[in-house]
Amino acid sequence: MSAEGDVAAEVVEVAADAVAPRGTMSVEEALQEVLKKALVHDGLARGLREAAKALDRRQAHLCVLVETCTEKEYIKLVEALCAEHNINLIKVSDAKKLGEWAGLCKIDREGNARKVVGCSCVVVKDIGEDSEAMNVLLEYFRTR
Repeated sequence: MSAEGDVAAEVVEVAADAVAPRGTMSVEEALQEVLKKALVHDGLARGLREAAKALDRRQAHLCVLVETCTEKEYIKLVEALCAEHNINLIKVSDAKKLGEWAGLCKIDREGNARKVVGCSCVVVKDIGEDSEAMNVLLEYFRTR
């Protein structure tokens, strides 16, 4: 019996070693992972109204804004609130992609996103548990 236990322990160690050389994840992958975990923990504020409330109450850990927003006042408001309360702001290029990451879509049987709604602003209020993805984002904000 103890020999089987040793074999199982070796398999676990090999699996852990196989994950380690993968390298560091990109900022976009880390952002996607953080948004997914925050969505699970009900810690996302999506849209201008919810985002402005969360930013003004200083509940936000992170704010994600779309660069291609057509309303300049929208961008000015979110940037000003983030600057006033020292909240990290990151910009992404596509509203549909941000909407998919924030859970504003339907997932079909194959796991593909359908009926994706674009989103211009997402605020992370509750990160959930600490993860490598959040560490990657924090390192990105320190180096900027």
